[in-house]
Amino acid sequence: MKKLPAFARSAGVLLPLFSLPSAYGIGCFSRDVDLFVDIAADMGFHWWQVLPLTVIGAGNSPYSGLSTFAGNSLFISPLGLYEDGLITKEEEEAARYRGEPYLVDYDFARENTSRVLHLAFDRLTPTLREEMQKFAKEEEYWLEDYALFMALSRERGTEWWKWESGLARRESKALAEAREKYAREVDYYRFEQFVFFRQWRAVLERVHERGVRIIGDLPFYVATDSVDVWVRPSEFVLDKHNAPAAYAGVPPDAFADKGQVWGNCLYDFAAMKKNRYTWWRRRISHCLGLYDALRLDHFRAFYNYFSIPASSGSAADGHWEQGPGQELIDLIRMDNPDALFIAEDLGLIDPDCREFIDNSGIPTMRVFQFGFDGTPSVHLPYRYESRNVAYTGTHDNNTTLGWLYELNPAARDFALKYCGFSGAGWGSGGPSCMSTKVIIRTVLASAAVLAVIPVQDMLGYGADTRINIPGTPEGNWRFRMQYELMHTVDRDYFLDMNNTYGRLGGGRA
Repeated sequence: MKKLPAFARSAGVLLPLFSLPSAYGIGCFSRDVDLFVDIAADMGFHWWQVLPLTVIGAGNSPYSGLSTFAGNSLFISPLGLYEDGLITKEEEEAARYRGEPYLVDYDFARENTSRVLHLAFDRLTPTLREEMQKFAKEEEYWLEDYALFMALSRERGTEWWKWESGLARRESKALAEAREKYAREVDYYRFEQFVFFRQWRAVLERVHERGVRIIGDLPFYVATDSVDVWVRPSEFVLDKHNAPAAYAGVPPDAFADKGQVWGNCLYDFAAMKKNRYTWWRRRISHCLGLYDALRLDHFRAFYNYFSIPASSGSAADGHWEQGPGQELIDLIRMDNPDALFIAEDLGLIDPDCREFIDNSGIPTMRVFQFGFDGTPSVHLPYRYESRNVAYTGTHDNNTTLGWLYELNPAARDFALKYCGFSGAGWGSGGPSCMSTKVIIRTVLASAAVLAVIPVQDMLGYGADTRINIPGTPEGNWRFRMQYELMHTVDRDYFLDMNNTYGRLGGGRA
């Protein structure tokens, strides 16, 4: 059997792009990226894990994207547009945010980004126009449909199945007329994506120069009101009106005791199999062009997935159905033989599913916070293996300090004892917080090949900086760092820990 690509023993930091400081109300492709990466590299962290960069949908969730291929325009830096000569310095300064500095302001970011991008679009230079046309040709297989979808949705909303019949069903005449009618708007969305990918690739180059690599994140499902479902409805489980016939979700688990109904429609894997999963393979290869490694969210669904009848909408009425299995994994590997993947294997995993996941050869996740529920859990650090990627917590968990506060006293005492913490003061937060530091040290010391630490844990922050509460539709994805706080992290401590536990290597084995 051919040896699969592998991570070197190393460490990384977890911080969503939107959580970076910037002058524009949301983290973006500004030079603030460089400051963050410099600090991470100085501590010996060679990986930066981000959340999906896709166009966000309901609840501002990056896991409910309107396109699996397009990038979130809110991450475009107005300063970059100024440096390209497309907006004036006065216009760039007018785009700066002067509101609440600790939370993302999505309403401001949407209005602000749209305004400056339209200004820039009207001033597109011949040289940049030529570059854009080249980009549009290379990305034509997804970009043309995306640009038209976005132009149409501005007047009609994104629920495409409610559009006029000809557009909803993608009749050739209706599409041709729409392309003519909305030609300028379609061109604007081509420009938007051109700028996004241009700025992101500049970020990648700068990050790589510091010896840091980026782990991206691929949601298993796409939103029902996405361009992907509009373009290929026959590959999704829809009713005669093109609305979902069943929803994705999960039964009760560690994240939600009543289960979760995500609202995404399901794939018709039998239909996808007929064309050898072309769409799936393209999206994976596309993402691997954006990142150095890729976390495959909800990996268990490749084996089997939870189906919840749309008529019920309750996870209690759901059932398991068979996924595409090893066939799709093999095709992805064939297309991308040198790719590094991480399999998100959290939640309820039965023995057959565990066997499938382990046989895939893809590193799997272990989360410290899940190891102290009173059972002999695989998430206890002494049980980590070299094929694991270890976390103190993920974007779906509370921060580690917040988690300690939530634990019952006996479980908290055991977790702290396990990590060698004794005495008082476990709840004193901030960069000098020793309880979170010893937990991070325990994860870094483990056998896991890669250890990834959320920035909030490195800073000893509490529950008010949590990224997401699963099953809660509002108020998530808002945490932001600030410049002065980025400099308070204990660089000497984390560099020493990464050195002590052999994690100063980066990239591949």
